[in-house]
Formats: sequence, structure tokens, C-alpha cells
Amino acid sequence: MWDPATGERQAEVVLAEPTDVEAAVAAARGAFVDWSETSLSRRAKIMFAFRQLLDENVGELARIVSSEHGKVLEDAKGEVLRGLEVVEFACGIPQLLKGEYSDQVSSTVDAWSFRQPLGVCAGITPFNFPAMVPMWMHPVAIACGNTFVLKPSERDPSASNLVAELYAEAGLPAGVFNVVHGDKVAVDALLDHPDVAAVSFVGSTPIASYVHARATEKRKRVQALGGAKNHAVVLPGADLGYAADQLAAAGFGSAGQRCMAISVAVAVGESGDALVDEVSRRAREIEVGPGLDRSSEMGPVVTPQARERIVDYIGQGAEAGARVTVDGRELAVNGGGFWVGPTVIDQVEPEMSVYRDEIFGPVLSVVRSGSLDEAIELINRNSYANGAAVFTGSGHEARRFQREVEVGMIGINVPIPVPMAFYSFGGWKDSIFGDHHIHGPEGVRFYTRGKAITSRWPATNAAGPGDAGSMHFPTPS
Repeated sequence: MWDPATGERQAEVVLAEPTDVEAAVAAARGAFVDWSETSLSRRAKIMFAFRQLLDENVGELARIVSSEHGKVLEDAKGEVLRGLEVVEFACGIPQLLKGEYSDQVSSTVDAWSFRQPLGVCAGITPFNFPAMVPMWMHPVAIACGNTFVLKPSERDPSASNLVAELYAEAGLPAGVFNVVHGDKVAVDALLDHPDVAAVSFVGSTPIASYVHARATEKRKRVQALGGAKNHAVVLPGADLGYAADQLAAAGFGSAGQRCMAISVAVAVGESGDALVDEVSRRAREIEVGPGLDRSSEMGPVVTPQARERIVDYIGQGAEAGARVTVDGRELAVNGGGFWVGPTVIDQVEPEMSVYRDEIFGPVLSVVRSGSLDEAIELINRNSYANGAAVFTGSGHEARRFQREVEVGMIGINVPIPVPMAFYSFGGWKDSIFGDHHIHGPEGVRFYTRGKAITSRWPATNAAGPGDAGSMHFPTPS
């Protein structure tokens, strides 16, 4: 593990072998029966205790995330708090797992339904949100009565260790939550293990596709969230100052290493030049520095390989004819670390790699568009469909945008429309593989399966004509 701010090695991660994964799954399998039979009120009580401990340790978790990932401390704190919201949602599990009941669906017959846990569930999570993204998964899975094996990113794994300690302190039985640190060896062992019933994944689209294909081949339930190329459309009549502020924050926050970062600004009409000037000015003003320095607004990228890839994409854009108005390639901070400064690239065309590919860095591409119709068509042609935003002063334009744009999450004058925990997060098209979005109501459905009961209790020794058996297909009577 590297310190992204200095480039110095700060720790080593021992990567799991298949035998380590087997031990973690065995522990989860052994804990499942008792945990699944634990009352809803007891599960909720443990979740409330876990929530309290998380709240007391927000600062420590944020410090760990900042030191290993590189994002600034306040951003890391915000990540932990958004994960905490999912824990709070899971605390309501007695209400969330309420079934349905119908009295007298037929003569002396009642029917009802309820949902049951799946068994051992696995989570495979990315480096960019080492606290929040795992908490999109395990609190809901565990509250539903499952046991869980988490394989966090090996680039910044320590937050998951502290979370495991807090679960134990909250009273979660041993084996219900397990952490294995590893690479593809550990991932494949989880995907292939016959005792893993469901897999949740967040990461790049190629790996999401791989995880989905391999796990579903083994008949597992899978939700695999992939990459993104999120557009923000700025329409004539929008407040350009407000839009520029929001675009700078959404494009360069966390050094652009967010699956919901705005990486494309679509300037509609004659406002393009003014918008580029405003965004460029704000990009130059961003204070870039170590994540643990409270004066920093943006930190480094996570690895030297990430820096090299981002710098290469900026060069490709310039070579293809785009205009780099703010160039972060030569940024240096304290003589070490993995630094790329905020970068704005104007006059980007859809065929350019800087537009087409997910860069995952502090790079904002600006595409010019003649109308809202053209902007919507541009977004809908893109293979990624995580989120999109529109800046406008018109309710009519906003309503058209929210109905016609083919993505999973829409922001209206909001650049990063990540839903609250009581809604579900997920995109469309190549941004997701599987049928369920993550956390919220769809998370509960993903981590459970339904069962319907039909019941009749005839009176003893009092069977009437209607109680006789029938050779016909059963119908209500």
C-alpha cells in the first residue's frame, strides 16, 4: 500500500489464498442458521448499536480513508456519513421485511407472503469509496438475516478492518461478517464457491461484466455495478455561476475518482464560451494538497498507474484537436506523490477517447451542443448510463430531461444525484449487470427471496360438501 500524497510505501497487504476464502465462507456458512433465526428485534438492536459506534468513529474512519485513498478529510468524512445512512435504513428491518396477508381468499382459505434470507452473501468493492460502498451492501444483507464475506480493494483495505471490529463490539455474532483481503484469486474463489448465494460488486464495466457472467454461470444472484460517463447539461437561462461551481465540485472532488463524478459538461447554445471561462477559473483556484491537510480541497490520485493513465488521456484529447484550457499534467506537490491537477478540455467531440472512455480522474470535458434535443441524443447514445444532470431555470425543460434521458439517476440543478439510502442506487445499460439496484428497497429484495403460503384449517370431523377433494385445478370459491 502506498501513501498517495508522498508516494511512499506505508503498509503491506497479505493477499488471501483460496484456503483463506474457504475459511471465511465456512465461518459465514456456520453462522447462518443461528443468525437467520435471530429475531428481527434483536437484529435491529444490533444494527442500532453498530450505527452508534460508527457515529462515534466517523473521524477515525475518515482519517484511515484519507491516508490510504488520498481524498481530503472532509470528503472522506462525507463518505462515511453517507454509508451511515444505509445502516440507519437497515435499522428499520422489522418494517422493511413485513409480509402481506389476505384473509379468506377462498372458503376457509387464507394466503400470505414473507421474505427469507439467501445464505452467505459476498461483496467485492472498489478503492474509490472504501467505507461507503461496502456499507451499501453488508448492513442490508446482514439485517435481512444473511451472513457476509467482504473482499475490499487491496489498495485501501483498513477501513473494513475497523468496521469488522465495530460490528463485533455491537454484538454481532462471530462469523456473520467476515473480511478477506485479496486480488483476483480471492475474487474468483468467491465467485466459484458453491456456498456463496449472492454477489454484490461495484467497479469498472469490464470487471462487472466478468463478475456477472462467472457468478451467474454458478447460479448465483448477482448485482454488478459498472462504470460511468456522467453528463451535465447546461441550458441557456441557467445560472452560469452556480452551474460552474457545481461542475467544478462534481468534476474534481475526490480527484474525479467517483462513479458519479461529472466528466462531461454539455454546453447548449451560446453559453459555451462563458461556461468554459467560469469553470476554468474555478479549476485554477482549487487548492490541491495532501488529504490530511485541512486546507486541501482536492488530493492525489490513488496510484502511479492511475496518474499515468489520466495524463495519457489528457494528451490524447489534445492530440485529437480538443483545447486544454486548464492542464493538470505537470502539477507537483512536495516533490512526491501521485498528482494530477484539475483539468478542463474544451471542444471535445464524441469520437475522442477523452469523451468515450471512463478516465476516472480530475478531467472535465466540455462538448458543445446546439439544443436540448441534441444534448439528450448525445447522452442516450452513450453506452454508460449511470447518472446525468441538467442545469436550467425551466421546469418544462427539466421535466423533459428527466423523462427522456436514458440513465438510472437524474439530477436537476444537482450535479451528483446519489439517492438517499431509502431509495436505491444504480444505472442502466453498461453501468449495471443484473436486475437489482443497490441498497434501499431493491437491496432488501436482492438479499431475500419471497415465499407465498396458502392455508386451510378445516373443522375437525365437520367436513362439508365443499371440503371434499377435487380432481380439478383449484379455483377460489
